[in-house]
Parts: sequence; structure tokens; C-alpha cells
Amino acid sequence: MKILLISDTEDKSLWNYYTPDKTEGIDLILSCGDLDPDYLQFLTTVANKPLLYVRGNHDGVYDRRPPEGCENIDGQIYNFKGLRILGLGGCLKYKDSADMYTEKEMAARIRKLYPKLKYTNGFDLLLTHSPAEGYGDMSDPAHHGFACFNTLLERWHPAFMAHGHVHQEYGHFNRLIHHPCGTVIVNACGSCTIVIHEDQYPAMGKTGSALYDWNTIRKSRARKY
Repeated sequence: MKILLISDTEDKSLWNYYTPDKTEGIDLILSCGDLDPDYLQFLTTVANKPLLYVRGNHDGVYDRRPPEGCENIDGQIYNFKGLRILGLGGCLKYKDSADMYTEKEMAARIRKLYPKLKYTNGFDLLLTHSPAEGYGDMSDPAHHGFACFNTLLERWHPAFMAHGHVHQEYGHFNRLIHHPCGTVIVNACGSCTIVIHEDQYPAMGKTGSALYDWNTIRKSRARKY
């Protein structure tokens, strides 16, 4: 499965100078936030592929003008062809503003997801705006990561985590970081692609959660008719 990751800065090669070959072979587009809604709408339209997103800390415009044809998966576990994607938008709170959370507030958001995580028997890709503390973040209050994201990764061992928030021009940028739990952490700032192989997530109906597997297969069969 080939996934296009985008975040924070609109890639001119994908917008101003788009050509079909630039999204050839892409199965899914994931946005980590802080992007013009018109950009998201454009990409899902020209690529003719689904686009899932979480909000960054500068996406207040989405309240008035959400990106049409795209799906906000913040606080959800979304199943895409068997790949379980958990979305958690926002960043660490450094002022009073929407889409910002204290460490305690983000940890509480995660705890509320425990029943869903038990139902799905985990997830395979964590989609966030903020990085995890100590893994691609910065020391200043505005760009420090969430410690509770580390706890989440260590508990469920997803294959990938994609985040944004730390821009390439900040001088503290790592595209790929390997977390000790085995998760590959990707900073999606601008754009990049990842390939998730079939052995990196369960086959359809093979997550180990009997009820979730039964519902997933049932819904898949229903879509065929």
C-alpha cells in the first residue's frame, strides 16, 4: 500500500505544477494538518483517491470551510482496506487557542479511545499533527511533543506514526526516526510517500478481535453489492 503524506507547507510540485505521474500508484492520502483546505480538495480530486486528515493548530479555517471530499478522522480509528489508522490532531498547548491540548488533556483523549482500541485490537498507523516527546520534536513550548504518544506507541506497537508541526526550515528536522518500540516515525512536512507492506498490518478479518473482524468482513461484502 502506497501512501502520500502531507503536512504544514503546500508542496508546489503537487499544486502549482501538478502532473498525474506525481500521484501515480498512490492508494491513500493522509494529511497531518496545517494545510489550506483548497489544497486538500485539489489533491483528492486530481488523484481520485481518498484523503483522511487530522487538524493542526492553525486549521481554524476548517470550522468555516472544511476540505470537501476529505474525511476528518481525529479521535477515530479508520479502517482502510484492513489498515487501522488512529487520528489525533492538535499540538501541545502554548496559548489559549483551538486544537491545542495540555499533556493531561491529550492523555485523557487517548484514554477515551481505550474501548475502541480494544475493539479493533490496536492500530497500524498513528496520524497526528504533533510529534511524540523526544522523537522529532523541539525544546520550545510551541513544538514540544506529547509524552502520552510514547505510551500509546509502546502499548500497541503500530508500524508507522506520521506527524507534522516541525518544519524543515526550523533546522531540527528528521524525516524518519525509529522509535524503540519498533514504530517508524515519519515527519510529513511538505510531502513524502511511504509504502506499507502486507506483513506490516493484519489481513482483512485477521486482527484477533472476533467482533471487529466479523463487522469488517460484513461491511466489505456489503460494499461489493
